[in-house]
Parts: sequence; structure tokens; C-alpha cells
Amino acid sequence: MKTQQFVVIGLGRFGSSLALELMDLGYEVLGVDRNEEVVEEWSDRLTHAVVADATDEEVLKSLGVRNFDCGIVAIGNDIQMSILSAILLKDLGIKTVVAKAISVLHGRALEKLGVDRVIFPERDMGVRVAHQLVTPNLLDYIELSKEYRLVEMRVPQCLDGKNVGDLNPRARFGCSIVAIHRENGVIIAPTAMDHLILGDIMVIIGAKKNIDEFEAIIND
Repeated sequence: MKTQQFVVIGLGRFGSSLALELMDLGYEVLGVDRNEEVVEEWSDRLTHAVVADATDEEVLKSLGVRNFDCGIVAIGNDIQMSILSAILLKDLGIKTVVAKAISVLHGRALEKLGVDRVIFPERDMGVRVAHQLVTPNLLDYIELSKEYRLVEMRVPQCLDGKNVGDLNPRARFGCSIVAIHRENGVIIAPTAMDHLILGDIMVIIGAKKNIDEFEAIIND
């Protein structure tokens, strides 16, 4: 079976971190950056790393970029280079193009170009940290849309020993526990009879207002 291949353009803090994580997950990664020192730093840790101008179509063609499954534009503050790179990746026919945006306007431009997913690393991390600070049991927070989100929440003392049926989050709060992580494994789609244990991590999905209400009740 062919291993999925990613090309990451821009090996700054965000790009290099993403590239390394993809490598750790078992995928092949080509890193591209204009800075020779940066490329040397990551050359031994990625499948391939090359010094190249990602705004030059002929250069990207020579690297075989069109054969990759996903292209990630992780360029830092050079908006023009980010946009040009994204355009070329789309034109070369890469199935999925993801790009980092540093402002709302930058993000809108990328969306209009047809980028499949626009990421705002600093903004998204700020949102997660804010929610974690005001909700002690909240471990992670992912906004699925303007209305819906997915959260990881640690089971507090007040829920220790209760089963999912006792809590009945769907009927009471309009949200669902879709998984429970504990030391000895993961329970996917828990039933009403599955018990919650202090320290378990609940994966909850639902509308923002419903999850906020659920959080408020169990942290009261």
C-alpha cells in the first residue's frame, strides 16, 4: 500500500512542527524552504528537504510536487509568497491544499483561491487556551463550525461512578459523549451502561451553547 505523501512549504516553527508530526505518524514528507540553513537543520529528520522557491512553477514541477497527496503552505509573514504558492499547488492538481493564514483577510484570499483548508494557528491556539483557563476540566477544544464543537473534558469528582445513562447528556444538554479515554483503553460510542471514572477523558460533541451548559453544570 502506497504511503500518503505530504509536501510542506515553509519550515518555520509551524511548518517544521507539522512536518515532524506527520513523519512520526508514518507518512512521507518533503520539506521546502528558501533558507539553506533551515533546510540543513531538518534534512535528516524529514523524508526529503530541499532549498527551493515555491513560487516558481518549474521548480515545483521538477520536485514532482504534483504527485503528492497533500500540499501544506506554512509560510510565515510573506503573504504574497503564501498566496502564489497556494495558487501553484492548486494549478498543479494536488488533491488537497492546506494553508496557514496570518490574518482574516489573508484567510479570505486563500479561501477564494480554492484552498481546501485554511488554518489560523495563533488564533486557534488562543481560543483553546482561553477555554482551558476558564474551564479547569477542559483539556482540548476544536471548533467544527460556528455552532458546533468537539471537546475533551476530564471526568470530575461529581461524575465519578455514574454511568452515561445517569448523566443522559443528549436528553439533558443536547450533546453526546462519543468516546471515553481511560488508562486501559478507549471506549468508542459508549452505551448508557458504561461507567465514568474520575480522571477519564470524555470526548463530547454538540452545539456550543449546549456544551457550555454541560460544562457549567459539572463544574458548579
